[in-house]
Amino acid sequence: MADVKITARKNGPYRVEAPEGSLELMDADGTKYDLTGKTAFALCRCGGSVSKPFCDGTHSRIGFQAAEAAVKKESEQASKPDTK
Repeated sequence: MADVKITARKNGPYRVEAPEGSLELMDADGTKYDLTGKTAFALCRCGGSVSKPFCDGTHSRIGFQAAEAAVKKESEQASKPDTK
């Protein structure tokens, strides 16, 4: 099992869970964010957070809606009967 788990929350942020010190988060200039003591945090994906890249809950105030969902592998889809 992977040490890092990233979950796309429904109409919300990306939730990142990892043992302390097991990952780095850097800005576009390569400067590291201080994740000391953090084993879980949320990354903004609505674009409205004032504390980017971290989520501050703005998604719920602006009505952010995400359309994506995990897509099954083609081999898994082919093994299921067509119900149309």
